[in-house]
Amino acid sequence: MQSDAAAAVLALVRAAEPRCGRTVVIGIDGPSGSGKTTLAEEVRQALDCPVVHMDDLFPGWDGLAAAPGLLTEQVLRPLAQGTDAGYRRWDWTASCWGERVEVARTPLLVVEGCASTVRPAAEFIAVRVWVEAARAVRMARGLARDGEAYRPHWQRWAAQECALYAADRTRESADVIVRT
Repeated sequence: MQSDAAAAVLALVRAAEPRCGRTVVIGIDGPSGSGKTTLAEEVRQALDCPVVHMDDLFPGWDGLAAAPGLLTEQVLRPLAQGTDAGYRRWDWTASCWGERVEVARTPLLVVEGCASTVRPAAEFIAVRVWVEAARAVRMARGLARDGEAYRPHWQRWAAQECALYAADRTRESADVIVRT
């Protein structure tokens, strides 16, 4: 059964015009632990399309601000120019860039994760989704997934999110806001 949030996103996708060459890009953004990945998977299944996860593009725990530019240059701009794209996946264990992930030209693409709709990537995103939840809920979800040892990283990351999203006005630019 499809959630109301996924149904709202899919309705926007059906009406969307491509802004990335011939590709309609659906950006699912919001702070960590808000439910972006869960919604993205539901949308991906309904559309049967590929997903780019921003977690693969962040160059470490202090790399949030760099990720929209990496997404733009490595994935969105090449797709807009009608060519296949690809990006280097960040290896969180080794703290360095790992293997290249290919992204073939496609009519639909979901980009999921923090900063996925932040400038400069924003100009290529046809459907901008903002997913949010209460801070305590998000922190509990993150620590349940990653473990208590990651609390300092989560706190540092949350400060980066606040600064980036405030400067970009990301939530205010969303086509739909989903509360989880």
